[in-house]
Amino acid sequence: MEQLYEEAVELLKQLIRTPSLSREEQGTAKLIRAFLETRGVEVQQQLNNVWALNRYFQPGKPTVVLNSHHDTVKPNPQYTRDPFEPAIEDGKIYGLGSNDAGGALVSLIACFLHFYEQTDLPVNLVLAATAEEEVSGVNGVEALLKDASFLTAIKQSGETAFRNWSAIVGEPTEMELAVSEKGLLVLDCTVTGKTGHAARQEGINALYKAVDAINWFRNYQFPRVSPTLGPVHMNVTVIQTENKAHNVVPGTCQFTVDIRVTDAYTHEEIVEIVQDAVDAEIKPRSMRMRATAIGDAHPLVMAGSKLGKKSYGSPTCSDKALLPFPALKCGPGFSGRSHTADEFIYLDEIRDGIKTYIELIETAFPFFEASNS
Repeated sequence: MEQLYEEAVELLKQLIRTPSLSREEQGTAKLIRAFLETRGVEVQQQLNNVWALNRYFQPGKPTVVLNSHHDTVKPNPQYTRDPFEPAIEDGKIYGLGSNDAGGALVSLIACFLHFYEQTDLPVNLVLAATAEEEVSGVNGVEALLKDASFLTAIKQSGETAFRNWSAIVGEPTEMELAVSEKGLLVLDCTVTGKTGHAARQEGINALYKAVDAINWFRNYQFPRVSPTLGPVHMNVTVIQTENKAHNVVPGTCQFTVDIRVTDAYTHEEIVEIVQDAVDAEIKPRSMRMRATAIGDAHPLVMAGSKLGKKSYGSPTCSDKALLPFPALKCGPGFSGRSHTADEFIYLDEIRDGIKTYIELIETAFPFFEASNS
């Protein structure tokens, strides 16, 4: 266990030193692959996604994916430290991506190595260190699960590839169980008026019409409330007109709405409600990031509960939304540190993350065996 911890911390240092902004993760993909290969793991790579199966992977067994991402956001402009220098001070390791989600990633890799050579596992394990999570990109975990080489390696002849699959998605949750997660729906809205000269009070001011629409988004409350995720939240985050001159009444006004969707509504229902209420052209950017939930009776959740972990609904989005099977979001670190200046994670959180991931999977073994019998 101590060796796994020391190697995980050293890997995290190397990841921090290697810039890996979303869609530019080539360096960290190479680093992770080399780290695993030097430890005897048969590693594969698809784009910037690095993956491996436990040595004695057997199609037909329940399969658990250990997934986290190695891309980062851009450094917060308020950094007072070098974001790419992994400084260790007062029991913390500082650096961009240390908390989101480097700590979870290296802990999951250590957990995978712990089980890699075991011959009698009641479940298969798949390690997936993936890209583009921070931008919800199409070339991350979603692309990996569609890759022909990956599907050839894991699917059972004549059966659906992901039957009896589930996942642990490594994100900073303080090792508590994020059993549900809000989805994301971004709407681009265009209000149309009529241009005119401001001095003569001509035209129809699209900006004023947009204010009425924005007030609807500000005040409307969706009647259905999720028991784990609470209400749907909407925020108008961007507004603009085509005007460059001060004396022209704007003929169009565009604004953007960030909607955090719960499992009480589908994206389609949200769009229909908005279209009926607002005098604007509504264009969803994507319908991919759905709200998700994993049942209380799932082996991973039952195992976590047995270990004394609390379940909750997460307000933030992750790759959990893109997985076509049940996923539990759980990992070391604190979500409130993510994307902040001088990001850090406690070393003890990594140590506990490795230990708890291993215990979680071992505790889940009998539950998987019972559900598969």
